[in-house]
Amino acid sequence: MERKLRSYVEPGSVRWAMRRAQWGVFGINEEDMEKPKIAIVNTSSNLAACFAHLDGIAAKMKEEIRAAGGLPFEVRTAAPSDAVTSMGRKGGYILPARDLIVNDVEVAVEGAMLDGMICLVSCDKTVPGLLMAAARLNIPTIVVACGYQPSGQYRGEHIDFEDLWLNAVKQQNGKRVYSVEELSEMSKNAILGPGVCAGMGTANTMHIVCEALGMALPGSTPVLANSQKMWDTVGLAAKRIVQMVWDDLKPRDILVPEAFANAVKVVLAISGSINAVKHLQALAREAQMDVDIYGMFERFADEIPLLSAVRPNGEHTIEQFEAAGGAQAVLKQLESFLHTDTITVSGRTIKENLHGIAISDEEVIRPVNRAFVNRPSIVLIRGSLAPDTGIVKLAVTDDRQLQFSGPAIVFNSADEAIEGVHKGLIKPGHVVVVRGLGPKGAPGMGFLSNFVFALNGASLGDKVAVVTDGQQSGLSNMSLAVNEVSPEAAEGGPIGLVEDGDTIVIDVEKRFVNLEVPESELELRRSRLNGAPVMEEHGWLSIYQRLVRPLPETGGILFK
Repeated sequence: MERKLRSYVEPGSVRWAMRRAQWGVFGINEEDMEKPKIAIVNTSSNLAACFAHLDGIAAKMKEEIRAAGGLPFEVRTAAPSDAVTSMGRKGGYILPARDLIVNDVEVAVEGAMLDGMICLVSCDKTVPGLLMAAARLNIPTIVVACGYQPSGQYRGEHIDFEDLWLNAVKQQNGKRVYSVEELSEMSKNAILGPGVCAGMGTANTMHIVCEALGMALPGSTPVLANSQKMWDTVGLAAKRIVQMVWDDLKPRDILVPEAFANAVKVVLAISGSINAVKHLQALAREAQMDVDIYGMFERFADEIPLLSAVRPNGEHTIEQFEAAGGAQAVLKQLESFLHTDTITVSGRTIKENLHGIAISDEEVIRPVNRAFVNRPSIVLIRGSLAPDTGIVKLAVTDDRQLQFSGPAIVFNSADEAIEGVHKGLIKPGHVVVVRGLGPKGAPGMGFLSNFVFALNGASLGDKVAVVTDGQQSGLSNMSLAVNEVSPEAAEGGPIGLVEDGDTIVIDVEKRFVNLEVPESELELRRSRLNGAPVMEEHGWLSIYQRLVRPLPETGGILFK
């Protein structure tokens, strides 16, 4: 005899009558009431190309779930886009939107006591947000990556959103490589359809992470948006989620410590976005798994070889990466390093999923014995300036100076720092400190990418170093930058005590960043501070600012 669904309501009860009345409007009958009730969480929005196709996917998913014997309910939540939503509050809404998504989904899905979820993920923060919601609710869930955008050509050469961004920044900072008319032509060809940015930025990194964790169907990431492969995954996921409900296969059965270790190793192997570090830590907290993701990145850094070189880390495109076999090919090449007995949403283990997998292009996704390099692409460092942590991202072939010592020049916002470039205040040899951009200080983590691009536009990128408690986009990977320094300035971290002229020493190979100022002087500076420099906020950002926890502790989520 089949078990009762968690959505089961005794016929004739008050709740049964209320549901019958509400759902009858949609043509739902008595027979439907006995079916698994599946939430389709749709992060659709017309604000950005990332989400423009999700309504069509949700509609098809409804049809497929009904055909599989389930009862679909579409629910909506926030859809932040780094390219668009970052305009408001200096980018402060981006990271807090992740946590808003989690709470929003909890209200809709847990409030209605639905039996399972299909999460349609697209741009950066929708992926961790919906993963975190799945971990919190712990009901059968499949994540469906809705794909990357098709790129175009400009005068016979490949062009995508990253190319456009880089060229526009150069133009803005006085390097007039292209005319305004040429940039306009590029902007018309960089994005030829919906989907996330075409590169190994945060979105594609996190799509692949879903598969490495076991929360996405094998072979489903990365994928070109609206391709036949994406639509095939929609149908397979619809069938599978109904069976998962009957099998009672839940996220916390999948999100075990070994699965997190697999995900960390894959991020290192693909030179993924550093944003994956905090997102995985936040996911672990929601899954109530006592794992230290930051510690995992440190522990595995020298063990895991770099097997792919997708832009902005190398010369290959995300299209080539998908054609070479995508996430499954990376997992296959890394198989000897992985915990392959972990279960996945397919109902099979990683090992079973990888049986018979072939890599079609071993120049794009290389075997371990022919890795691009055997040094880490994501380096966690500590020191007197970053007692908890800081993160450096390296490219595949990297000629950046990995040891740097120089006098500090301090700015309290990204805009101030960019103005410092334009005014010529930043000189070769400087260590540029940009603070007040952490989760509490911004609030919500300020973006430093445009400043880093401005440095490069001014030919200073290889002549200075950067230290910040803010973050960069996964599409920017240039200059020697120590990101996400913790504790942040607003939490009383040493980065808030730096003054112009202080000597800062960075050594990526030895993994430290130190402030060469006596402790007695730092104590004197602390005594002069009248509280942490925190911006006054209102609305959602004020709630986030009051409740957010430090990144290494929780990945920046809102509770202890």
